[in-house]
Amino acid sequence: MVIKRQKKAIFFDRDGILIDAPTENNKPKSIKTKKEIKFCKHIKSICKKYSKNFVLIMVTNQPDYARGVNTKKNINEINNHIKKTLNLNAVYVNFSDNDNDNDRKPNPGMLLKAKKKFNINFNKSFILGDRWRDIGAGNKAKCNTVFLDRKYDEKMKYKPKYKIESLKEIFSIIK
Repeated sequence: MVIKRQKKAIFFDRDGILIDAPTENNKPKSIKTKKEIKFCKHIKSICKKYSKNFVLIMVTNQPDYARGVNTKKNINEINNHIKKTLNLNAVYVNFSDNDNDNDRKPNPGMLLKAKKKFNINFNKSFILGDRWRDIGAGNKAKCNTVFLDRKYDEKMKYKPKYKIESLKEIFSIIK
């Protein structure tokens, strides 16, 4: 019997981690079109450094589609550009605005689908996010959680394993 070795992964939230997110009332918002994409400082070097030893995956809630504020075409265009530019292995997106949806963070559905597809060991993997939903999904999946504190005006409902103030601090956490 051949035992397939489990892989390590880094799960990235999209808005506020991979790309800059505009804020409104001190809360992040999603961009609407591909031309608005601005990559976060340090994210290109982070993805390049970890691409050899980790599966790199974007997991993103995009409820603007369900809310009628954006189209799937625009959202997919943005996601595909990010995936290609950062050389990510996969993108998982949830278009729902329903918190009971198992794939909508803080639920772990997107992470669980990636685990099955890529044979991921959550104990050796990380999720990097800037909102409580990201940390919730990571905690529920038993992943190492890294919270980038952008000082948003929202209550933190889950405790992260690590808290950082700048993306470059990730280099001292993920070895």
